[in-house]
Amino acid sequence: MKVFLDLMWFFKQEKKAYVNGIILLLFVAMLQLVPPKVVGIVVDSIKNGELTAKALLMWIGILAVAALMMYVLRYYWRIMIFGSAVKLSKLLRNRLYQHFTNMSQSFYQKKRVGDLMAHATNDLQAIQQTAGAGVLTFVDSLATGGFVIIAMATTISWKLTLISLIPMPFMALLTSWYGTLLHKQFHKAQEAFSSLNDKTQESVSGIKVIKTFGQEKEDIEDFRRQSEDVVQKNISVARVDSLFDPTISIIVGISFFLSIAFGSRYVIAGELTIGQLVSFTAYLGLLIWPMLAFGWLFNIVERGRASYDRVSALLAEEIDIKDDETGINEVPSGDIEYKIEKFAYPGEQEALLEDIHFRLERGETLGIAGKTGAGKTTLLKLLIREFEGYKGEILFSGQPINRYKIDKLREAIGYVPQEHFLFSATVAENIAFTRPDADLEDIYAAAKLASIHEDILEFTEGYKTVVGERGVSLSGGQKQRISIARALVMNPEVLILDDSLSAVDAKTEEAILTSLRGERAGKTTIITAHRLSAIQHADLILVLDEGEIVQQGSHEELMAEEGWYKNMYLRQQLEELVEHGG
Repeated sequence: MKVFLDLMWFFKQEKKAYVNGIILLLFVAMLQLVPPKVVGIVVDSIKNGELTAKALLMWIGILAVAALMMYVLRYYWRIMIFGSAVKLSKLLRNRLYQHFTNMSQSFYQKKRVGDLMAHATNDLQAIQQTAGAGVLTFVDSLATGGFVIIAMATTISWKLTLISLIPMPFMALLTSWYGTLLHKQFHKAQEAFSSLNDKTQESVSGIKVIKTFGQEKEDIEDFRRQSEDVVQKNISVARVDSLFDPTISIIVGISFFLSIAFGSRYVIAGELTIGQLVSFTAYLGLLIWPMLAFGWLFNIVERGRASYDRVSALLAEEIDIKDDETGINEVPSGDIEYKIEKFAYPGEQEALLEDIHFRLERGETLGIAGKTGAGKTTLLKLLIREFEGYKGEILFSGQPINRYKIDKLREAIGYVPQEHFLFSATVAENIAFTRPDADLEDIYAAAKLASIHEDILEFTEGYKTVVGERGVSLSGGQKQRISIARALVMNPEVLILDDSLSAVDAKTEEAILTSLRGERAGKTTIITAHRLSAIQHADLILVLDEGEIVQQGSHEELMAEEGWYKNMYLRQQLEELVEHGG
């Protein structure tokens, strides 16, 4: 029952609803004692020839009133207890979602999307069951069982009651053991479901790649194997679960046998009447539900405990990037300066960046070049505080970036990543994502700057065209340019294009860069690129190699010295010349 203690914070929060619901449950449990007692009295009256029509109608009326009261009370306690359980599910779901949005990039490098979705669906459903059906079963089984036993002992025979309860300790031991087994098996089943969920999400997202390489059969087989694993682990849960009812049925059967055997002897000896024995067996029938509920309770509670442990572990994950409570609550604007001695990703020993020192004046354009894996994207992610833990500091307008509130820092930066993610919404809604209050004129202006306006007008419904999940209906170049427009519509102090022009041709690239130079005068722009024509007009160009700056300067300065930049630029110029028939 540890999960009830873990959820005590919520029970206190919803104290009024739970207390009222439990009180109504107790009334229902007491009202259930009326029918067996009435039946016993009527049986004795018939046996003694004392039953009259008036008395019979009176007893029938009592039964009807009791039934009506139980109907009404059951309606209201369900609203109170099950309604509160739904609130718990909603509360935990919101906490999880907020936690996900607060976590840094390193968290998502360790966690799988399918697993996170399973926590927010299956696990929360099991916890909701615990706070609803679990509380109901716990209170109802104890209340009904307790009231029935008291009624049997005080109104009929305490000796017969003790005899009928002899098998109960065995049931308690066995169901406790089953509960421990169930907890272990259900935890494994939930993990297997998480893996299957992750596999499904990954396959659906990558269906184009799967089809392109003809791997449908292999992917289906992999899905079948994981699905079979989920089935087997749930069958293991079902095997343990199936032990509860037979065990309880046997215990109940033994109790009935003892009650009839010894009760008959007491009737013959004159210690009980026939009506009392009938009432006793009816009361014993009422005990069947608490006994069955007791087993079901273990089932619900152990499932809930396993799921709550999983969700609690997820919520306990530390947030790497935290706001300074006394931080600067304003959008930064000014020069950017890097003074980084060393940076390595969390959990890794090898440094990815070393000795990074440069200064970018406000309004200047910075170009960053280098081989794949040289550290270009990492350099940018440090500026938007996706990662921390570096030795040194990054200054923005003379202040370390971790002194600014995170939302204010990121409000100053328009970031276009290498992987262009579009939402299942219209083109206009995707562009206005960073500024929901933007009007159509602002959206059109940003699209024109990104050289995507004409393409959008050719779509079936123009700016109202729904792009599909992750922009599946668009080409790579179109997704890139819509992502650029999305960053531009917020008119950021700093615009970062992280290799965001790789999918467009040289002519479109030049048109976009020319537009940016004209429209973003006085604002800072940072561009990383493999195609050096994208950064040749930059005020400062950095060349990275294995996380270190090996060259820096303007295009003219770098072309005047021997090195990677000059060699790569000349090679790309030659390739372009050959492509055009030169």
